[in-house]
Amino acid sequence: MGILQIFTLLGALGMFLYGMNMMSSGLQKAAGTRLRNFLSAMTSNPFKGVLTGLGITAVFQSSSATTVMVVSFVNAGLLTLAQAISVIMGANIGTTVTAWLVSWLGFKADISILAVPLMALGFIFSISKKDQRRNISELIIGFSLLFLGLSLMKNSVPDLSANPEVLSFIQGWQGHGFGSVLIFLVFGTVLTLVLQSSSATMALTLIMLNMGWIRFDMACAMVLGENIGTTITANIAAAVGNASARRAALAHTVFNVFGVIWALALYPVFLKLIGLITSAIFGIPDPAGADFTIVVEKAADGTMIQTESQTSALYGLSMLHTLFNTINTLLLIWFIPYIEKLVCKVIKESKNKDENTFRLKYIEAGPLATPELATEQAFSEIIHFAQISKNGLGYARAAINESDADKFEELREKLVKYEEISDRIEYEIATFLNAVSSEEISEKTSIMIKAMYKIIGELESLGDSGESISRILSRRNIHHKTFDGDTIRKLNAMTDIVDKAYDVMIENLRMAFNGNLAEISNAYACEDRINNMRNNLRDEEIESIENERKNYQTSVYYMDIVSEFEKMGDFMINVSQTLYKYVMQTS
Repeated sequence: MGILQIFTLLGALGMFLYGMNMMSSGLQKAAGTRLRNFLSAMTSNPFKGVLTGLGITAVFQSSSATTVMVVSFVNAGLLTLAQAISVIMGANIGTTVTAWLVSWLGFKADISILAVPLMALGFIFSISKKDQRRNISELIIGFSLLFLGLSLMKNSVPDLSANPEVLSFIQGWQGHGFGSVLIFLVFGTVLTLVLQSSSATMALTLIMLNMGWIRFDMACAMVLGENIGTTITANIAAAVGNASARRAALAHTVFNVFGVIWALALYPVFLKLIGLITSAIFGIPDPAGADFTIVVEKAADGTMIQTESQTSALYGLSMLHTLFNTINTLLLIWFIPYIEKLVCKVIKESKNKDENTFRLKYIEAGPLATPELATEQAFSEIIHFAQISKNGLGYARAAINESDADKFEELREKLVKYEEISDRIEYEIATFLNAVSSEEISEKTSIMIKAMYKIIGELESLGDSGESISRILSRRNIHHKTFDGDTIRKLNAMTDIVDKAYDVMIENLRMAFNGNLAEISNAYACEDRINNMRNNLRDEEIESIENERKNYQTSVYYMDIVSEFEKMGDFMINVSQTLYKYVMQTS
């Protein structure tokens, strides 16, 4: 029975975590891209940023999800480092809502009685044809599983009163003064590292406290440790990110470690403050009092009766969690610029700026804690991809105008390199989108991902065209042919029009990203100009061959380049059309 009880406890913990993740996922899908707009609008100053982080985490019930999301947004350039720090501060306060929910609902009442009927409601919503209702069903079922898991955890923890030697062993660790505080702080840190959820660790700590296994002051030490352990999630997420993402994660660590240091330095005083506030607000015994003892009572049928001392301890621990993060935020919100300078000094920008070295700029933030918002990173990367592709056009122009063989060869190699980079970026973005698609996502996000697959294919084709132009010029040089001044002038004019089409395409990408793409007449106008110039140049060249006896082979190379430019125009109008179709489908 002991082994079965352990596995039941682990299963209950798994149900608690799964319910929390499911609830968070449902909320993300219900919020969709509106959350990004909310973030950008609500982070204009540190106080708004704190409120934003508090609100999002209170709703998501996961500070880890919020911090990973913030790291991703910093990585994608959607938030500045200072904005991210303020949101993370708020997230630390928001995560304390979980402790209050568990204290109020998880112990005083059997919330699992309501959880099963709520699942029936969730099922009814899940069979709806409306995407939003299905997302809400996920939220409801996740909430139900969370409290079912908590109820099972409470009921499956072993009764240590029947094993006094085990209880004595645990309580023996509490008799070493301040050393015991440090021991339980480390235990809380390690437990959070293992579970990757401070909310789950907090629930376990509340259960241990409610069962009378540990004293109130030791439970408080565990909560402080949990605040350090939870920072590891964001650091793992940022490990493969850019410098800004790693700085945001480090700022989270600096914030929480500083808080733990001052809390430990003032530990007896801080606990007295917590006890006085808890007792004054709720009219219950002071959990930090010298004579306070947790009394555990059971009914005749063996079920636990919630005593006033247990309630006092639970409320006191929740109060400590809230006050610790609130005071820490009020202390450090004034020092955000200094925290920013510190993390920038510790984590420096990479000195490798070689433009020919392949690297993604935005899709580097690790785990998909917020798959609904991961498409924002992919969209930012696609805009970056388009800008890289436009750089390739600049090298094509330079190659057309270059008469020196050695310098031309350098340009040709760059165009070949850019084609390889385009292939690589397309592959990396597609791989990322595959990972997002494998998660539970909304219908709108699914449509967006399909559009992005098509767009990256068109952008990769633009890279192919640049490399094709370099091959045409190479064949021309091999056959010792050259373009005269008038031909080069015409090709430069064609390049100018294609360059303008690039600008329009990138502008449309940005407008679609911000939800402002109402029409694409600008893209159609560029496409018409490219087609008209292609037709005019072709007609002029045929006339020159007939009337001026122009070298036919040279003309073939010239018209091949013009055709490649016209193909580039086709690829770019395809991008704008795909964007417009996506906006129309999701508006």
